[in-house]
Amino acid sequence: MSRFARSAPLALALGIALAAVQQATAASPTKPPLTTLAERSGFLKTGRFDEVIALCDAFAKAYPQSVRCFDFGKTPEGRPMKALAVSTAGALTAEAARAQDLPVMLVQGGIHSGEIDGKDAVFWLLRELLSGKVAPGVLDKQVMVFVPVFNVDGHENFRAWNRPNQRGPEEMGFRTTAQRYNLNRDYLKADSTEMQAMLRLVNEWDPLVTMDLHVTDGAKFQHDISITAEPVNAGDAELQKIGRALRDGIIDKLATQGSKPVAFYPSFVEDDDPASGFAEGVAPPRFSHGYFMLRNRIGILVETHSWRTYPERVRATRNTVLDLLELAAVHGQQWQVAAAQADARASQLAGQSVPLAWKVLDDARTIDFQGYAYTRTPSTISGALMTRYDEAKPAVWKVPLRDKVEPALEANAPRAGYLVPVAWAPYVEPKLKTHGIEYRVLGDAMSQLAAKSFRATQAKFAGGSVEGHQRVTLEGSWQPETRNLLAGALFVPIAQPKARVVMNLLEPQAPDAIAAWGDMNNAFEQKEYMEGYVAEEQAEQMLAKDPALKAEFEKRLRDDADFAKSPEARLDFFYQRHAAYDRDYLRYPVLRVDAAPQ
Repeated sequence: MSRFARSAPLALALGIALAAVQQATAASPTKPPLTTLAERSGFLKTGRFDEVIALCDAFAKAYPQSVRCFDFGKTPEGRPMKALAVSTAGALTAEAARAQDLPVMLVQGGIHSGEIDGKDAVFWLLRELLSGKVAPGVLDKQVMVFVPVFNVDGHENFRAWNRPNQRGPEEMGFRTTAQRYNLNRDYLKADSTEMQAMLRLVNEWDPLVTMDLHVTDGAKFQHDISITAEPVNAGDAELQKIGRALRDGIIDKLATQGSKPVAFYPSFVEDDDPASGFAEGVAPPRFSHGYFMLRNRIGILVETHSWRTYPERVRATRNTVLDLLELAAVHGQQWQVAAAQADARASQLAGQSVPLAWKVLDDARTIDFQGYAYTRTPSTISGALMTRYDEAKPAVWKVPLRDKVEPALEANAPRAGYLVPVAWAPYVEPKLKTHGIEYRVLGDAMSQLAAKSFRATQAKFAGGSVEGHQRVTLEGSWQPETRNLLAGALFVPIAQPKARVVMNLLEPQAPDAIAAWGDMNNAFEQKEYMEGYVAEEQAEQMLAKDPALKAEFEKRLRDDADFAKSPEARLDFFYQRHAAYDRDYLRYPVLRVDAAPQ
């Protein structure tokens, strides 16, 4: 017996599945056109990637004036990355979309390939849209770029129990890529082949809205879907109004379509304890909706609830994408104007304070959350308190929701931009190209350049690996310096629409900066030393020659007990003030400048 067959509520799930199968098979009882294995199996199964390839081609052949099937990359295991451009206005290329001034909706499935609702939902919806069965004319006013499966290699790592916290389908893909990247941690750092391909697609099409289709993990409750978006609490202030209206508009529509949506990610503050409630902050740009906000575009994160059955989840996802398209058909032109205005404002951020990280405030409000009766009792297995839900007993939980935020880290945008010395350009330039950021290579050397350099007072390296990186947290500040630079340095102006992307990459304390991910850790590792006996000799000479230094040392001994007890710290006091000291140690390589180099 499958896990799907054991799941609840079974009657509703089978009713949804049967209705979908009957609809899909009406044209031909033996070989339904343009349908998925999911539909034909009553949503017990999902197809393999060869089905995506076949359907991509089949839709393009069936609707050549409205659908183009194309490859936008190749995975590390050599599989094609497929996308469909869909518009009944005939705008099937990025150039045509721009020429017709049509907004582009990027709908992305399978970034976590075990969470595969989006693939089956949007193929189902696409057939209905193109046949005129639902929302006739909605695709006249926009272009939908549909990526059925982003993480293709992960999709083909296919087996049961890849998603142990999820009801259906019987087998599914895996969370990470073949190289074990979690793509929804990779937007800004863009390490993976797949993300680099996706960002080329994004740079080409410039989607106004990107909808990222997922399935939650977590507890058992009645709500079937969450819709979160940015900019809502962060990013361009005027575009936040558009993001909030779009999020709320989708939620309102879903509520009329039989769903119980929420506007926050329903993960408990304290794991496995419903009474702890929920907190909703601002996603950093390693995540899809946190990233597109930096580009002055709208990112929507869709999370169906993993304990709902597969047919229920697919239907809710199908409705969500339809709701987006219907809202875009009405408001898309207005959103485009707002995004263009946000681009112009971002180009004027020089000298302004820009938030780089956010924190959730302690202020909470009590909400009614549709859950189930539960108990929390000690486990004989783990020894911990474990929550056990009774799905036969719906209950309303009154729980706290913390959803007010404020900046946790801010930085003033540089007056002109950033300078990357030629030695460090190989670390930075590929990222700039990947994100479509404007920059130029300086052909001449510069001497006695007035700049600002970030000097770290502390570099705290993470104890473990994250996404193949040893992350680092830096404390310190920008300080005026005069520097000499060789030809070949990069100048990255702040006066560009992607100014927030630039700052999140190049401000060393930003949570997803190049430096924070450890790509520049060499700058924060001590490479040269002074032997103890040499330091002793030099210290004696320095004290004899410099009464002010002697007074400073003696005061430090009196005031700092830890310093006084540490021979290493005491000798380092003198080494740091000696001409032999490594002046580049703890100095972040990238500079800020107030005037653009000529």
